[in-house]
Amino acid sequence: MSTIAQKKGFGGTLWDFLTTVDHKKIAILYLIAGGFFFVVGGLEAVFIRIQLAVPNNDFVSAGAFNQIITMHGTTMIFLAAMPLLFAFMNAVMPLQIGARDVAFPFVNALGFWLFFFGGIFLNLSWFLGGAPDAGWTSYASLAIHSKGHGVDFYVLGLQIAGLGTLIGGINFLVTIINMRAPGMTYMRMPLFTWSTFVASAMILFAFPPLTVGLTLMMFDRLFGANFFEVAMGGNTVIWEHLFWIFGHPEVYILILPAFGIFSEIFAIFSRKRLFGYSSMVFATVLIGFLGFMVWAHHMFTTGLGPVANAIFAVATMAIGVPTGIKIFNWLFTMWGGSVKFTTPMYYAFGFIPSFVCGGVTGIMVATAAADYQYHDTYFVVAHFHYVIVGGVVLAILAATHLWWPKMFGTMLNETLGKITFWFFFIGFHLTFFIQHFLGLWGMPRRVFTYLPGQGFDASNMVSSIGAAFMSIGVLVLLYNIIMTQVKNVKVGNDPWGDGRTLEWAIPSPPPFYNFKQLPLVRGLDALWLEKMAGKKGMTPAEPLGDIHMPNASFIPFMISFGLFIAAFGAMYHKDYSWGLPVIILGLLVTFGSMFLRSIKDDHGFHIHKEDLVDDTEKGAKA
Repeated sequence: MSTIAQKKGFGGTLWDFLTTVDHKKIAILYLIAGGFFFVVGGLEAVFIRIQLAVPNNDFVSAGAFNQIITMHGTTMIFLAAMPLLFAFMNAVMPLQIGARDVAFPFVNALGFWLFFFGGIFLNLSWFLGGAPDAGWTSYASLAIHSKGHGVDFYVLGLQIAGLGTLIGGINFLVTIINMRAPGMTYMRMPLFTWSTFVASAMILFAFPPLTVGLTLMMFDRLFGANFFEVAMGGNTVIWEHLFWIFGHPEVYILILPAFGIFSEIFAIFSRKRLFGYSSMVFATVLIGFLGFMVWAHHMFTTGLGPVANAIFAVATMAIGVPTGIKIFNWLFTMWGGSVKFTTPMYYAFGFIPSFVCGGVTGIMVATAAADYQYHDTYFVVAHFHYVIVGGVVLAILAATHLWWPKMFGTMLNETLGKITFWFFFIGFHLTFFIQHFLGLWGMPRRVFTYLPGQGFDASNMVSSIGAAFMSIGVLVLLYNIIMTQVKNVKVGNDPWGDGRTLEWAIPSPPPFYNFKQLPLVRGLDALWLEKMAGKKGMTPAEPLGDIHMPNASFIPFMISFGLFIAAFGAMYHKDYSWGLPVIILGLLVTFGSMFLRSIKDDHGFHIHKEDLVDDTEKGAKA
């Protein structure tokens, strides 16, 4: 144990993170990687807005613009929003259910490294002949005929990253089902844990259709199959079905954890139990269920016919009901509460009108007849961003401020946090509100320029100024993070003072075994109940004993790296003779690492209870 307490140099810290299977360190890896891709995707968005700020602009060419909009959408959805939410799921969910670890620590690490190498592979396309240019949805009619290797980077990169997300979701599901602390029944779980649970179940069913679609596209592009080639008996619309059977649940996979984050924030900073907890749980489950029944509303204009369009329109509107339940419950939670206006609460307040606006336009585009007018205009761009930025990104920024002290033991500056909020919030509405009207006036999406005198000039300039405001907000946040970590002022277990759930019962940052003794959960908002009973901390559910923990492992990194190598071989095998050997080399690294894992007798290690007592005494003296 003494070696754990020693300070590590840079090399030691790097090796620690490369080999870690600790869910809290994996959360930090997700946060860093997701944050990096968020900045990359943000830069791509800024380039889009610079290009569209004035008519007849030539800041980037038409071809480069197609690459930028494709990579912006792909990066933000797959490489920024998902991983950043996974960061908070990893950091917080095991603590909220009173678990010492996730169910499969090794698989957790593997999920991260697969995502990371998939994301790096995809972004290397910028330096290796051009990025994908068929839109983030990569419709087969465009993707099959795209020149160069851009779409191949998309197909292979997303395949690797998607595999990581899928196994991550499975891990979270098993953790929540099997590893809850004594007394933590399903209806005592915090809302963030519930939303993680439902989102993970959705990942389990939503990602396989994407995997199938990408596999078919890979065979078409790289091996001359004809699944989507109409002239050879293929069908391009099948890609749209496969993509949206994944793509629409994906929106809810992103928004449900965001709902969970805001549910925690409203309860903590209203100093009040969440209103209508059981209805919130059922609304979450219902949204997850209905999310799989609406995919064809993205395809109203493909000629499915009036019956199919009507069914999908009605199913889409039905999702408004459980979402409305949630909105009213959040409002009622604040009603009569003792509301504290912290930075996370600013985001929660801003989220409600922003997301409602996205929901209202969602009902508009769900009206099949009207959708013929909205389809492929900037109205759809505005709707989508009001849901994703007004919901998911605001939640990620709120969660960053809320759980930063729990993850790193230091508090982000509140004043800088509020400055970030106002820049980002005002910039967001400036950027996207006007785009509703641009769409209604007839501006098509995905166009790289427009003519003067069409009535689009002033609105596009306003939109671009808004993007600059959002950028300033993100820069202030980065400055806040750097200054906070430099000052390194440590905080206690419950830095907000009003924590209600189990993560606030243990030190910040938590020890690597989380709980010295598993807590006894007596009801919903377990820590709050103990506080109300006048107790400090949680009542233990077990005597102090030895704790079993898993060993660190470099194998997840190597399994993922092998697939990264093999992807290059698969992509270039037609162009160069070295393609096939590189595929074989990569697969040897992957399967060799898997074989090594299977024969290695790794029983982990034990922390002895004497060391735990020492730990506590050291903590008390400190």
